[in-house]
Amino acid sequence: MKDDKERIILGIDPGTNVLGYGVLRVVGKKVEMVAMGVIDLRRVKDVYLKLGRIHERLLSLIDAFLPDEMAIEAPFFGKNVQSMLKLGRAQGVSIAAAISRDIPIHEYPPSSIKQAITGSGSASKEQVAAVMQRMLCIPDESMLPYLDATDALGAAYCHYLGTARVAALQASGCRSGSKTSGSWSDFIKQHPDRIK
Repeated sequence: MKDDKERIILGIDPGTNVLGYGVLRVVGKKVEMVAMGVIDLRRVKDVYLKLGRIHERLLSLIDAFLPDEMAIEAPFFGKNVQSMLKLGRAQGVSIAAAISRDIPIHEYPPSSIKQAITGSGSASKEQVAAVMQRMLCIPDESMLPYLDATDALGAAYCHYLGTARVAALQASGCRSGSKTSGSWSDFIKQHPDRIK
């Protein structure tokens, strides 16, 4: 059976100075960009006011695009603890906005998003942007100078790829929720009825 139900995925690349967002529409196997942009808070000096603005703007985006799911880049562990704290606050406020609208949230580490998009977990932001532009047929004039927007599209696309893989496994008869590691011992544990 073919599933052509429309699904909207909101991708978020959190940040307290520049927060990226990207919106994808998925119908069956067709994926298209609906919107991408940034919430630019560099001129706002008060950290709590920044967080409030992130929350307000994301609620506006959610109300405008009515996403079915949100994919957000998880904080990464870097050397600068203050940067991690700020990033975590922006992520928390973003998650709170989605929760307040009952939107399921999915977190992905930056390396997983890069791996899913480019094939390399250490790809640059420029490489992610180039692949997103090519895969989603984004014209040059629609590309933004802020790579946070294409990183957000990358988070949304990474989520799409993961859910498409699960749907394909379910359609092929694999049990929902079963782990598929590919080893014979796991196969035997999952299918004892097939042992003779």
